[in-house]
Amino acid sequence: MATPLSATSLLTVLRAEGLTIHEHAGWKTHNRDSATGKTFGPVIGVLIHHTAGHGDKEICYNGRSDLPGPLCHSWLGKTEGLWMIGSGRANHAGLVDLDVLNALRAEKSPLPHDDQANADGNDVLYGLEIENLGNGKDPYPTDQYRQAVLWATALCRAHGWPERSVAGHKEVQPGKIDPSFDMDDFRADVKKQLATKPGGSPATPTTPSKPRVDLSQLIAAAKADPSAKQGHVTYMTGTNLTEAALVKLGYLAKTYAGDGSFGSTTVAAYAKWQRHLGYTGDDANGIPGKTSLGKLGSQTGLFTVVA
Repeated sequence: MATPLSATSLLTVLRAEGLTIHEHAGWKTHNRDSATGKTFGPVIGVLIHHTAGHGDKEICYNGRSDLPGPLCHSWLGKTEGLWMIGSGRANHAGLVDLDVLNALRAEKSPLPHDDQANADGNDVLYGLEIENLGNGKDPYPTDQYRQAVLWATALCRAHGWPERSVAGHKEVQPGKIDPSFDMDDFRADVKKQLATKPGGSPATPTTPSKPRVDLSQLIAAAKADPSAKQGHVTYMTGTNLTEAALVKLGYLAKTYAGDGSFGSTTVAAYAKWQRHLGYTGDDANGIPGKTSLGKLGSQTGLFTVVA
């Protein structure tokens, strides 16, 4: 745990990492501390999001009718660069899984499944919103992704944290799928950057990789979850990505997606997808196969498949 950086210190550490910073008017005193009666911190890590839209810097600053701003500490545009949005408590994480927060606090890896929403992540996490539709097909420009890695690295370096103090929103809050790139690869890039000197040559790849769904784990979930106790989760990440893809193509209602359980409704939806591909009989039983899952991932752009 650590004391949050002041607005001035935030600028210093981000610039030291080689980032060019743009400052939104009023950002240094823009927070939710007074409105909520809760002080930001101690902080334990950084959280990465995608905005699920374009041109949304002002939304991140002002908020929405149902959620006041700031909605992050920094906003990273595709072409507009990195903008400071708030300093202090921000409405970006929401209710998250306490087990995951404890793992971040203890710098443990891998993170546990986020199957509960029983702790306030806004208290303890810095938040970065990356401008991207989050549909798996909207690309992250090389420089934008590089800046995201540098942003996370700068905060980790300032607090003496390892890459294990970095998480994606999808890893802390049930039902979320952002950001739409693989967080293990992102953390690996942060680790590489931490091994360099601040402001040195960035040790980042040219493009982020898509999230991966493990076929064997997904099959296990599809077989175990329907008959298990309500709320049972076998493979949270892969199930959420698969359900998001089925929702995107119209095979599953959104209300049934995002709980991490590959239940009977998801099995039925996947069977519809298999029949759409021309499978019949036992080949359209709702249990994912390598070909059908690969086509689901590639057609929606949400994930790739590992066997």
